[in-house]
Amino acid sequence: MPAKDTVLVTGGAGYIGSHVVMQLRARGEKVVVVDNLTTGFRQAVGDTPLIVGNLADRALMARAFNEHNVGTVMHFAANTVVPESVRDPLKYYGNNTSATRNLLEACLQVGVRRLVFSSTAAVYGMPAEGVAREDMTLAPINPYGTSKLMSEWILRDLAAVTDFRYVSLRYFNVAGSDPQCRIGQATANATLLIKVACEAVVGKRKQVSIYGTDYATPDGTGVRDYIHVDDLARAHLDALDYLRSGAASAVLNCGYGHGYSVREVLASVQRVAGKSIAIREEPRRPGDPPSLVAAADRIRALLGWQPKLDDLDTIVRTALHWEEKLLANPW
Repeated sequence: MPAKDTVLVTGGAGYIGSHVVMQLRARGEKVVVVDNLTTGFRQAVGDTPLIVGNLADRALMARAFNEHNVGTVMHFAANTVVPESVRDPLKYYGNNTSATRNLLEACLQVGVRRLVFSSTAAVYGMPAEGVAREDMTLAPINPYGTSKLMSEWILRDLAAVTDFRYVSLRYFNVAGSDPQCRIGQATANATLLIKVACEAVVGKRKQVSIYGTDYATPDGTGVRDYIHVDDLARAHLDALDYLRSGAASAVLNCGYGHGYSVREVLASVQRVAGKSIAIREEPRRPGDPPSLVAAADRIRALLGWQPKLDDLDTIVRTALHWEEKLLANPW
């Protein structure tokens, strides 16, 4: 029987998953994607084997594991829109938490013992000092964050009583696109600030809103840790190598360790674009922390991860190039 060395990527046709798939393929890994294509795009995975279906389909998952000799899972498949999670919590506990539980059961049944999990800074809620550390008390303030934290707890408890090992990567604000502009975020009605602002530049939106201008931050607007999707994707490959080395399970922040305000981001977009965009100031949104920045030392120390695109204008430039490409060739 061939060695079980294939990486199965759930949600691999989505924004972040597709960047990871591209990097895995570029270094010669065997990859298979499982995606239901509700928010992902078939063209995002190129010629990578794609199984269209849901994690709840146990027969489909068993076939995917066995036919492709899967040795590691990278789990991206999830719903990720915070306001929607508040309106429809059962959708998030079903598609995020319950689906993760089902996936882990499938892993155990076929002997897969390694998983890289797509988690989120939303598990922290609103840290008092605005800096999130992996060992701090977790207090998510919406069902999205809670659904991801519950999945982390399932992973923790499973690893405590079996030989299953995992790396949980808590993403901060992911932005940008493949520097070669091959893939990017194509989701309709996106909510991520840099994408929204770039859509305004190319004429897809009339304006960009700033929600809250009276926070206790240098310019009164919210501060976030923006990480380029290409750097984030490489963290997953580093996590894969870490698990293959036999190392213990780990929970790690994925951010640069410093933040930019909403005004700074919008200034960068206008600077890179060479044009102005309409900006509207609106009241704060409930639950938005004034500042949320990663304590990012642990991932560097444990995985040897080194960011290559830690520059706001670079992040914006790649995002804008992708929006210009989408305008000419919509997905």
